[in-house]
Amino acid sequence: MAYQFDFAPVFEHTNLLLSGAGFTLALTAVGAVLGIGLGIVGAICRAWRIRPFDSVFGVYVEIIRNTPFLVQLFFIFFGLPALGIKMTEWQAAVLAMVINLGAYSTEIIRAGIQATPRGQLEAAASLALSRFQIFRHVVLRPALAKVWPALTSQVIIVMLGSAVCSQIATEELTFAANFIQSRNFRAFETYFVTTALYFVMALLIRQLLMQIGQRYVVGRAG
Repeated sequence: MAYQFDFAPVFEHTNLLLSGAGFTLALTAVGAVLGIGLGIVGAICRAWRIRPFDSVFGVYVEIIRNTPFLVQLFFIFFGLPALGIKMTEWQAAVLAMVINLGAYSTEIIRAGIQATPRGQLEAAASLALSRFQIFRHVVLRPALAKVWPALTSQVIIVMLGSAVCSQIATEELTFAANFIQSRNFRAFETYFVTTALYFVMALLIRQLLMQIGQRYVVGRAG
């Protein structure tokens, strides 16, 4: 007997799906801002070999890039309470996303910083610019302009990876989808709609970040 598609039981929970999508976007927004901020600090320490922080960030990057995101999430949510560090599902999910994105952002931004010609630094110093002005206008902004597409892609990867946060009952989109499917038993329809929502969110985030990059980073890098 042919399968009869029925999306009505899924759309009955539209509010739950939209709430989950909103939760996912909020996780991504907080994780992106803090994660990229952490990446900038790490990139500076590694690119300019600021001791001992360059070694600390080096170990941190290697650990995060060589372990699964799900294991990192479980370590934070289930492991840290053994040391007396307890947090909510939201806090654990945000911390895991920040730590994960921070590691990848460190290496992406470091590549941009190291691509800065030394002649530009010497020229900026000859103009009597302060160290902060040199860092902001000659180092950081051009570096971010070079790597912005890579950072954008990494943020989207982290957003898609946030689906595993449903494993600790974080009420994001996949958690909502699992809940709906457990009630209507329409797995194909439920996850088809969920896939479409992730696809749309990825496109929207990419477009938003590219617009931000063009307006505040790439467009002013020169």
